[in-house]
Amino acid sequence: MDPTFTARGRSAVMGILNLTPDSFWDGGRHAELEAAIARAHQMIDEGADLIDVGGESTRPGADEIDTDEEIARTAPVIERIASLGVPVSIDTRKATVAKAALDAGASLVNDVSGGTFDPAMLPLVADRRVRIVLMHMRGTPKTMDAQTRYGDVMDDVRAELAERVRDAKHAGVDESCVLLDPGIGFAKTNDQSVELVRRIDELRSDGFPLVVGPSRKRFIGGEASDRLEGTLAVCAWLAVHRVDIVRVHDVAEVRRVVDMIGRIGTA
Repeated sequence: MDPTFTARGRSAVMGILNLTPDSFWDGGRHAELEAAIARAHQMIDEGADLIDVGGESTRPGADEIDTDEEIARTAPVIERIASLGVPVSIDTRKATVAKAALDAGASLVNDVSGGTFDPAMLPLVADRRVRIVLMHMRGTPKTMDAQTRYGDVMDDVRAELAERVRDAKHAGVDESCVLLDPGIGFAKTNDQSVELVRRIDELRSDGFPLVVGPSRKRFIGGEASDRLEGTLAVCAWLAVHRVDIVRVHDVAEVRRVVDMIGRIGTA
């Protein structure tokens, strides 16, 4: 793990840059190139440690889009923002999209399928020697809401993520390049998402850096526009529990929260 993300006494903030017309919170706001570039600059000014660029919505029920369209949305933006001083990740399930993003300057792959959607993804990551976030999800965004039956949700998520790690290592991905994400809201009921947050220390004990994305998700309750305070509460909890990266839309507000938690924790 890059010491930039671990040696500051606080969680790093990953800013979400959705280049989609249909994401659940900010769909369409940054779909045009110049709007996306402006938002990237704004997030950096607000204190983002990383920027996560996505060109395909993975909200519940979302359809898969054409690979060429996903590349057309993401690669030009990444090429423009990769030199701004913070690492850029590509949020994709597809190896072809990831390759184009890495060629454009991305340095991290964030795969919501944990490397299971595209069999070429893990070999690509191994070959390029880049970091990958392996997220827990069952099914696809279209089908995941029907796959929420668990024995013990944390135990099952840990076991299934361990399988993803084994697959990655088998494909040649160095263990030091792996980050894990429990997949809040992905094939999880609202109560299961809350439980995963509450028990996040159990996943931390597996030894991999953690990425958690609670931002304005439905488990917080109410409409997406009313979920800022709930998002901040979850991010504070995650920061107290030393989660390495929180992935959020509201960079400025979360930056202030995790900085304060860091000050308290190192006082």
